[in-house]
Amino acid sequence: MRILETLADFVKPAPRHPQGILSLVRHLGGLGLFLLAIVDSSPIPTFGGLDILTAILAARQREPWYYYAAIATAGSIIGAYFTFRMARKAGLDYLNRKFGKRKVARLLKYFQRWGTGALVVSTVVPLPLPTSAFFAVAGALDYPLRTFMVVVALGRAVRYGAIAAIASHYGRRFVIGLRHLGRHSGWLLAIAAAVIIVVTAAIVLRKRLQSSRRVVKTRAT
Repeated sequence: MRILETLADFVKPAPRHPQGILSLVRHLGGLGLFLLAIVDSSPIPTFGGLDILTAILAARQREPWYYYAAIATAGSIIGAYFTFRMARKAGLDYLNRKFGKRKVARLLKYFQRWGTGALVVSTVVPLPLPTSAFFAVAGALDYPLRTFMVVVALGRAVRYGAIAAIASHYGRRFVIGLRHLGRHSGWLLAIAAAVIIVVTAAIVLRKRLQSSRRVVKTRAT
């Protein structure tokens, strides 16, 4: 699928996350997780820091895993909203400055075709790419705000819920795997492909159902 080419264009081995910053927000617990979640959905890169911190805190089991999942989701939604609104006001010039004209051009092209699917994949699958780029593109293209917020909320809830639940069960081993996420980009792209297929099938099915209803209504009249 062409959208995977776009994703692969962004997937690169991520630099090691600054341990000093991660240690600081880790000691802040839920508050640090919330603040990092807001930043993670902005154009400021965290290099997978939110996924790692969510896993670390959930693995400690000081609070139920869903507590950390809820905090990460809430902060991410707020950050996504700010990025969306900023891009909507600033337009394409803002995107080109932040992410580069070549990447933005490809994102625009495929987002216009696979908008919801691309948004779902970017929010659910922990790919080592700037998810905020998809949020910004959605804003610049005047994607419906209500739909955007619903997709981001559900996608982030699934993502951080899964990370927190698995980390709570497997502990440190899972955290170590997240720290080296860039080494597993092939598997992550495969997961992204599966998600895209499911989303695309759902969209096609929905369109066919809508077409069938229109035909029925036309015949009835």
